Amino acid sequence: MLTNNQRKQIVQLAQKKYREQYGLFVAEGEKIVMALLDSGFKYQTLYATKVIPKVTCEVIDIATMKKITHLKNPSPILGVFYRPEASIPRDSDFIIALDCIRDPGNLGTIVRLCDWFGLDQLVCSLTTVDCFNPKVIQASMGSIARVSCVYVDLNTFLSNTDKKIYGATLGGSSLYEESFETNMVMVFGNESHGISEQLLPLIEKNISIPRFRKHSEPESLNVATATSIFLSELFRP
Repeated sequence: MLTNNQRKQIVQLAQKKYREQYGLFVAEGEKIVMALLDSGFKYQTLYATKVIPKVTCEVIDIATMKKITHLKNPSPILGVFYRPEASIPRDSDFIIALDCIRDPGNLGTIVRLCDWFGLDQLVCSLTTVDCFNPKVIQASMGSIARVSCVYVDLNTFLSNTDKKIYGATLGGSSLYEESFETNMVMVFGNESHGISEQLLPLIEKNISIPRFRKHSEPESLNVATATSIFLSELFRP
């Protein structure tokens, strides 16, 4: 039976300070929960409104699920998982670095894109939204189980890397005309302000997606959309 203290804690996990305090996060939906379980994430408790084959859940009614869900419409299963320990960036030929991405939907979508293109980590600034935010988890559609977000002081990380540093900016060289080094970091900036001013001197090559509309131009692209275009071009045979 779900106690009042358990219900209160689950609701609190919508906030970053409580996720950090308790070392827990919430994931909802069969696909997402199963992806986390298959990837070896440890859980505290699983709650479900029906029996889930091969999974030990505490079965609760829909009214109770509505009291603990972080979604507008509750799913049949909600898991309270332990946050993995913080890690340091792993070396790889190609690294995506995110600077001050604030929108959870954008981060979740970028995590999903990384999973699609076979990348298993994202290097994130300390000002980037928490990857265990419920909206990030939901937008990732289970990819958060396979792509780790590593939070670092991005200035220090970029200053110390031996990789070529590219930045997605307005007014840079065309993505479609640039040849990229294999050992590289690609930096994507904030949705509204782009890459932080203190990081710009570290960018060795600015890259842009050219606009093809000559009049009444859109101001910019959504950062997740821009990331998808960059990844598609970078991984093109």
